[in-house]
Order: sequence, then C-alpha cells, then structure tokens
Amino acid sequence: MKFEHLIEVNDLANPLQTLLTREELWFGLLCRAEDARAFLPGLEACRIVERGDNSLVRDLHFGHAVIRDRVTFAPMQWVRFESEANPQHAGGSLTISIEEPEQGALFLRFRYRTTLPEGGEDARYVEFVRSAYHQSDIDTVRVIRMIVESGGLQQ
Repeated sequence: MKFEHLIEVNDLANPLQTLLTREELWFGLLCRAEDARAFLPGLEACRIVERGDNSLVRDLHFGHAVIRDRVTFAPMQWVRFESEANPQHAGGSLTISIEEPEQGALFLRFRYRTTLPEGGEDARYVEFVRSAYHQSDIDTVRVIRMIVESGGLQQ
C-alpha cells in the first residue's frame, strides 16, 4: 500500500493560531525520532541501539512485540522511518517532509509504503489503515505544538 497526504501546520489565515517556525517543526520531528512514545499510542519504550551522523536505529517496544526501525534524515527537510519485517510486523516506511510553499506556510507531507495489498479482499481494511494513519499524522502536529509550547519533551 502506498499512501500520501499533506497536513497543514501553519494556517496563515488564522490569526488565533500560534505559528511554528521551520526550526520548531524540525525540533518536533527530531523528538519523534529520539523518543516516539508521545507520538505512538501503545509504545512502551523506544531504545536507540545505534546512532550515526544522520541516522538512528531504534527498538520500539509495544508490549511483547519489538519492532526495529532505521531513522534517516536530512536536517530541516525530511525524516524517514523504515521498519524491518518480523513475525509481529510486516515492515514498511514513512517519510515526513517539511514543505513551505510560501514564507511561514508550513506543511508536513506524509508518505507511507507498506506491504499491505491495496485491492481485493483487503480494500476495506486498507481504507481503515489510511484513516488511522491520517488521524495519527494530525496528532503528530498536535504533539509537536505541545512540545514546542512546553519547551521540550517531558519524561
């Protein structure tokens, strides 16, 4: 399954909304990479097992299921999460890119690639998964706003 969509971060037409800077948005995405617990309901632990210049390898603990993923990024531009397939998880990837079509108009583009087939008997399930991804991505922006407003991740 391939799924892609945009989430508006800054609505320039809404004077009541606090506008995030690109730097603040990037900081929020790095927080998601370093410790995803605030972003992924059910995640009990996020352990960094390897660190490179522009990459991390993490073990994500969801109860008895442990998913290993590699996080790569281009600073201030995009972050990619690539999970390995295992008996509890089929594997896949998510790339989150920052887009700014005009000064201050920030968007996040979410691109999912999974092994889930798109058609046939799984079509209704695919729509459910897409809806869940979309809601999770809206929540990502909400959590980033909370992190920025509070000055960082709370342990």
